[in-house]
Amino acid sequence: MASDPFPPPIGTRRCFSGLLAATALGIYLLLIAGATTSLTDAAAACSTWPTCHTPADPLTQTQLAIAWGHRIVAVLVGLLVAATTVAALLGELSRRVRTAILVGAVLYLVQVGVGALTATLGPGAIVPGLHLSLGVVVFGAIVLALAWDLELATGEANDSLPDPEPLPAESAAGSTRELPEGRLARARLTAFAYFKMMKPRLMWLLCLVAAAGMALAAGQTLDAVTIVATLGGGVLAIGASGTFNHVLERDVDQQMSRTADRPLATELIPVRNALAFGGLLAVASLAVFLTINPLAAALGLAAILFYSVVYTLLLKPNTVQNTVIGGAAGALPALIGWAAVTNEIGLPALALAGVIFLWTPAHFYNLALAYKDDYARGGFPMMPVVRGETETRKHIVYYIAATLVGTVVLAWLTDLGALYAATVAVFGGIFLWTAIVLHFEQTESAAFRSFHASNAFLGAVLVAVLVDALVL
Repeated sequence: MASDPFPPPIGTRRCFSGLLAATALGIYLLLIAGATTSLTDAAAACSTWPTCHTPADPLTQTQLAIAWGHRIVAVLVGLLVAATTVAALLGELSRRVRTAILVGAVLYLVQVGVGALTATLGPGAIVPGLHLSLGVVVFGAIVLALAWDLELATGEANDSLPDPEPLPAESAAGSTRELPEGRLARARLTAFAYFKMMKPRLMWLLCLVAAAGMALAAGQTLDAVTIVATLGGGVLAIGASGTFNHVLERDVDQQMSRTADRPLATELIPVRNALAFGGLLAVASLAVFLTINPLAAALGLAAILFYSVVYTLLLKPNTVQNTVIGGAAGALPALIGWAAVTNEIGLPALALAGVIFLWTPAHFYNLALAYKDDYARGGFPMMPVVRGETETRKHIVYYIAATLVGTVVLAWLTDLGALYAATVAVFGGIFLWTAIVLHFEQTESAAFRSFHASNAFLGAVLVAVLVDALVL
């Protein structure tokens, strides 16, 4: 019987991946704690190291608790780093995985030293931002090790998708959909078809992004008129973009099982009517945004054009990076929300947009895995179709890590507090864990589980931003 690749108590590859993931999450939690400590000036509550003695002129109890929490988390994470390093040295690992872990461990010790100097000599003793930057590099090294190890443990050399079988004739939606006989039933079906063209499933999340942008800009002084106009204009813009997307992809939609019942694919709605409807929504959206300010209107128009033309026509059918670049469409509502309040674009808005941009591939690659046959039939060069499932799963981990770093940057640039920190740590951990499980299970249900975890992560983070900015 073959021996386990790692010494007890690790034993199996899956247990080692769990340890590595726990270490990555611990370092991420430490980054959040460090950013919170810096923003609240809680480091001044501890002028000694490694213990924390209250100064003669104590600060608030909250600052002291944050400083102590940072020290305690650092100790616990140090133990995880040490355990991971020992397992890496004694276990069966590739050279690059072991090297990445060792680099992360060495830099963690350096970061501890920098933290000690900061505590005892003051922040002026080191280069500003060095401590946090080292933490980001350590986190990156451990996540790279995790992604590479999962790739070697669960992947295949070439698992790109061969040419798929076309949909059966009875499943294809090229034929005209029959309308019910009753006038009221026909009216209901037609109304729902127009509503469906607006892609209502996207509305709640993108409106939440815009609301978070407004909240960061305005704090507790956000007025109802701005909220209604911004979200109303956003709903109309999303509806216009979705309608144009339905028009432009109507032929391809007939080849894909998940889109074969769309209104234009079934010829339930004439193309001419759909174009008129989309144009009406676009004009109405711009009119509503103009009641706020011209910048919000310009960004709204850019969002419609980017999704309808750049993404749908240029990116999606032509490049494997379509989802990555296309993430800009989902990031624009953050800028719209900020601009609606301030009539400018600020760094916090760009940071929030960056989180959405980095989250998009980690989110959508799960859907691409679940519907890889469909996308292949449609001729779309999605990552699983072109580069295979192994590469796609690895990139999901990459982009989750990048998203988590983006949330740290957002915390560093704003005054978001403990609720935000706890939310991103908990839901980020769930998201990363479902991605790790996806590597081992490699099923459609696992892909959907990770997809839903990504939705829960972003939704929870945006709600935390709203509550932190508007209430706390």
